[in-house]
Amino acid sequence: MSSFKEIVTKAVLGKGRKVFTTNHTLTTPNKPTTILGCWVINHNFSGVKNNDKINIEGSYDVNIWYSYDNDSKTEVVKQTNNYLEVVHVRKKETGEVTNEDVIIRSLSQPSCTKVDIVDGVIHYKIEKELGIELIGDTKVRISIDEDEDDWEDIIDEDELDNANEQIEKEVNEEVIEEKENIENENTL
Repeated sequence: MSSFKEIVTKAVLGKGRKVFTTNHTLTTPNKPTTILGCWVINHNFSGVKNNDKINIEGSYDVNIWYSYDNDSKTEVVKQTNNYLEVVHVRKKETGEVTNEDVIIRSLSQPSCTKVDIVDGVIHYKIEKELGIELIGDTKVRISIDEDEDDWEDIIDEDELDNANEQIEKEVNEEVIEEKENIENENTL
């Protein structure tokens, strides 16, 4: 016969991933001729639950290396971009849930996927992929067996010594000798 017990544990209540694409512009002190490189560094982010949505706040630095003055000189410009992404993560759990936490992971670091010069202004596109997990305390039911193993008595060393002494006192030597005599007669 089995019954059920409820256990409170942390569990993944909802999980998802999303690719985010953002377009930016950057005006440089010199009119760019050619883009020589673009890289993204210092990606920082965190997430918080806001009602049934997850707000992800973050930032990253974009460094663009370009040439100017008819490709005779180069310069690197830096721009810090802040972002706020709002997503809805569908919950798998519908029961009683408390203490919800949000875990955000960068599945694909921000990278520059396209960069152009239009009318002396740099236009670039950044793409990043984030994984979002919603974690919370929830109850789970497990089946237990009613026929549990009996508890074994724990005997301390002192109790064991006292029990052995008691047994030795109570053993009747005559009974042992009589039993040995009967066994010897049966073997003859």
